[in-house]
Amino acid sequence: MNRIERLWARIPEGSTVLFLIQVFATLGFAVLQFTLALYTTRRHGFSNEQAALMTGLFGAFNYGLHLFGGYLGGRFLSNRNLFVGGMLLQVVGCAAIAGGSLAGLYWGMAFFLTGSGLNVTCLNMMLTQRFAPEDDRREGAFLWNYAGMNIGFFVGFTVSGAFQLGEDYRSLFWFASLGNAMAIVLALVFWRTVADRDTPLSLRRGADFWGRFGIGVAVLGGLVPLLAWLLQHPSDTAVGMKALCAAVGVALCVMTARHPVRAEQLRMQAYLVLTLGSLVFWSLYQMAPSGLQLYAVGNVLMNVWGVPVAPQWVQNINTVVIVVGGPWLAAVFARWRARGWPVDIPLQFAASLVLMGLGFLALPVGIQFADASGRADFFWLFLSYVLQSVGELLISPVGYAMIGRLAPRQHQGVMMGSWMLVTGLASLFAGDFSGMVAQPADGSPLTTNPAYATLFTQLAVGSLVTGAVLFALRPWLRRLIDGAARRPE
Repeated sequence: MNRIERLWARIPEGSTVLFLIQVFATLGFAVLQFTLALYTTRRHGFSNEQAALMTGLFGAFNYGLHLFGGYLGGRFLSNRNLFVGGMLLQVVGCAAIAGGSLAGLYWGMAFFLTGSGLNVTCLNMMLTQRFAPEDDRREGAFLWNYAGMNIGFFVGFTVSGAFQLGEDYRSLFWFASLGNAMAIVLALVFWRTVADRDTPLSLRRGADFWGRFGIGVAVLGGLVPLLAWLLQHPSDTAVGMKALCAAVGVALCVMTARHPVRAEQLRMQAYLVLTLGSLVFWSLYQMAPSGLQLYAVGNVLMNVWGVPVAPQWVQNINTVVIVVGGPWLAAVFARWRARGWPVDIPLQFAASLVLMGLGFLALPVGIQFADASGRADFFWLFLSYVLQSVGELLISPVGYAMIGRLAPRQHQGVMMGSWMLVTGLASLFAGDFSGMVAQPADGSPLTTNPAYATLFTQLAVGSLVTGAVLFALRPWLRRLIDGAARRPE
């Protein structure tokens, strides 16, 4: 058996298919999230503050429903069925938005968010089910899958930018619909390969199975009109979403305190602390489709060597770093650990927050060197995105992979969904931050630069301080994660 055959034999069945599905499943989300702010302001007359709030709600519902998806998947619908059903709703949603009406926007977002909110957890659960809890290949598989997701982002951003320059939104949203349809085709072709493994639903038979299946389908249908109504009342909805996230946090703390197995309880405590650190990271990261995009359009020279840069193309800085850096980082971590170097989860989280802080510090530095019109050079935005992207590599795929290690098997779906819910809450905070800088009537960057510089500096300091705290807590967190099994029950 040659080297390639040995490498291929080490890949669990279904992992490669899930990588390909991830690429196409990402296209619609990439188009919508990073076009929504510009589309709503230019086609529907939203103010920048309204657009930032709508983009924040888009992220909040998308990531917040991951928690619900983690509960539905494997209990009422198989993860495989829920994923395909969710992708079908995304196809319908993109097509509705392509119609161009305001009602189509709200209903299209409702269809899309119901699908994307519920099916992402399913994809991650299908992948994690292919590894035993102690399998050290899990982190590498999630890094590869994360790279696949960012290939989808790269294609989505590139096409979005091309259509954005001509403001051909109709064609853009139809492209997103077609990309999501390809994910469905792949899942159907490899239907048996991506089947669920060892879930509560797999033990059900007959009327019990079909009863649960019916409940799952009813939930999918009922969520669409509910989300359409909530999206039309954005301010009240944002407050309600934050209250819901707080309630989930309390429930997780209670679940941890009552967990009967001491070693697992200690790992769940580490999960809660790391979750708070991730909330800070994602609150800044989620400003990319709203606040940072509006800042780039209004206050940055969007031109490189004489070539105009579409706002969505800026996001490809992130995708290139992820696609190139993901597999490379997986290999580097494996090599370091083989040498006995202590590269662990708390260290990676702390480093990601430091990089995020440095990324946001680059923006006010660029403002200090702005030209006479007040526009910063594109280099500083580029540097910021590179630093943020490396930080993302350290926290996001590692965060997904750590669920299989820290979460008891019976709580894996809920804790995976809760992990994603944090990103939803962060999206709301990002919308709040993005709305803090009101755009002047004359559109002059000289007017908004001082406010942007102050905001970016404050956010950077907050991220750096949080990273330092996590680094200081690292010995304690390592004892919770690695030493739990050695503690007396």
